[in-house]
Amino acid sequence: QAELGVNEHHQNEVVSYMRFARFKRGMCLKTVDSCFQDLKDSRLVEETFTVDEVIDMLDGLQSVVHSEVESELINTTYTNVLLLRQLFSQAEKWYLKLQTDVSDLENRELLDQVAEFEKSEYTSSNKKSTADPIKPKLAPLNEGGSELLNKTVALLQEENEKLKTRLRTIETQATAALDEKSKLEKSLRDLQMIQGDQKNNANQDITELENKVAALKSQFEKTLNDTTANQKFLEEDLVTTKHNLLKVQDQLSTAEKELEKKFQQTAAYRNMKEILTKKNEQIKDLRRRLSK
Repeated sequence: QAELGVNEHHQNEVVSYMRFARFKRGMCLKTVDSCFQDLKDSRLVEETFTVDEVIDMLDGLQSVVHSEVESELINTTYTNVLLLRQLFSQAEKWYLKLQTDVSDLENRELLDQVAEFEKSEYTSSNKKSTADPIKPKLAPLNEGGSELLNKTVALLQEENEKLKTRLRTIETQATAALDEKSKLEKSLRDLQMIQGDQKNNANQDITELENKVAALKSQFEKTLNDTTANQKFLEEDLVTTKHNLLKVQDQLSTAEKELEKKFQQTAAYRNMKEILTKKNEQIKDLRRRLSK
């Protein structure tokens, strides 16, 4: 079977419209045939006609057929406009802007593909049993938007989990840096105490001890500066992470409001709201911990 390059649901919609168009086309052809038949029944009652009489009959037939075909073409145009209006209305509900390429409407290759598709569809329809097929129910117009919101919420939750993991890593690094700072301060106090206890020793011992203390102090100050710089970087990273968490919380709140509009009476909405509430509580707990 020829395919149109769309999913199964949209292809079924195309088949439905093509059946409607085939029916309208058949009605138009029957109308044209009836115009010719009416001419035969009403005017062709004699065996011979003059040229003027034949021209008069053909002019009348042309006028009737022209009127019928023009009316059907106009109606087809209006029908297509209504079909486009339905599609655009559904797209605008989700702030989508559809575009059309009118040049493709005269693409002979694409037109042949549609003709082949209609032919194969009509052939397969004739091979079906006489039993009426079960017509598929139309999907709700908001189904696609709900799926989009669910995907957005899932992405936001995934990003939230990543930020929480990164926050825990940063907290661990900050704690390790503070512990290192405490150890260095304790070592400095111990050295200072040793320096005080050995003031009565020989000058050489005092000089050596002072040199050791000075070296350790210099190393400590360097380490302390590095630790302070690292701590400042971690604090800035914590602020950035906090802002990202607030942004994610705001996006989750927006998505929750959208879902409340679409699923206010469903169990899925209540479950999702409970999950978001728990996530918000975890974020608040993280913020309290960060504040401490």
